[in-house]
Amino acid sequence: MSVIHIESTEQFKKEILENKGISIIDFRAPRCGPCRMLGPIIDQLAEKYPNVKVAKVSVEEHQDLAAAFEVSSIPVVFFIKDGQAVERLVGVNPPIVYEERIAEHTAPAKEEKTAA
Repeated sequence: MSVIHIESTEQFKKEILENKGISIIDFRAPRCGPCRMLGPIIDQLAEKYPNVKVAKVSVEEHQDLAAAFEVSSIPVVFFIKDGQAVERLVGVNPPIVYEERIAEHTAPAKEEKTAA
């Protein structure tokens, strides 16, 4: 699956918040050097994990979304599960870090054992 470039708040709601499953959101800015370093990693994740929605959001164009997610540093990547933010990673990390988080958030929920 290719990366979704968020163009509106309505698109974000439809593509990400209403999605049942895992989404990855990369909040970024065009002139941010670390954001440009992270870009190819995000693109690779989108190709490698077609069952995960991957999107990029420009904080300059969508200040409302950045404020709603309390973005204070970029780049920042959010993991969204069934419309709810479950984790955030600030800065640029090696691809394996994102892959481990995807595996963690897509794993079936563990059932708690009750004492008999």
